[in-house]
Amino acid sequence: MVVLNKIYTKTGDDGTTALGTGERRLKYDLRVEAYGTVDEANACIGIARVQLSADNGDIDAMLSRIQNDLFDLGADLATPDTGVKLEYEPLRIVHAQVERIEGDIDTLNARLSPLRSFILPGGSPAAAALHLARTVARRAERAMVELGERPGEHVNAEGIKYMNRVSDFLFVAARAVNDNGADDVLWVPGENR
Repeated sequence: MVVLNKIYTKTGDDGTTALGTGERRLKYDLRVEAYGTVDEANACIGIARVQLSADNGDIDAMLSRIQNDLFDLGADLATPDTGVKLEYEPLRIVHAQVERIEGDIDTLNARLSPLRSFILPGGSPAAAALHLARTVARRAERAMVELGERPGEHVNAEGIKYMNRVSDFLFVAARAVNDNGADDVLWVPGENR
């Protein structure tokens, strides 16, 4: 259980932050950047959720589960697997979470007609917010992949898969809230030449 009875600790005043292992890293460290960007994507999803109409209750429930999973992912990233035994079992993204979001993508995608063009972010305010969340999720995924390529760093492969599916889900959800694609804004290549 998490207990936060004091919000400021002053321990980060030197420009460092603590990982779940107790190790301190600079606040611009790529691991901190990765889980910070996951948190940013989560906040963007929150903005999208408050813009959903009442008839999008199923999408809101899916997004609620994703937001909780993104906190799991942040905990996963904040506790690197260093091979050292910890006093507790660190929280990790597992394959069942990837499978669940894939099922949600399939459910929403079944309602949509195939795309014949790329789409521009927009349509409804909720769709535009979901597209913004999608781009932030992609940035988080890129940071996670880069981190995993660095010597001495480890990133849970299921976490990378999960983040990849989050951005896929957000794309499909944006189309779904745009009247199942009817209100999508299509890209017209070279239209303004």
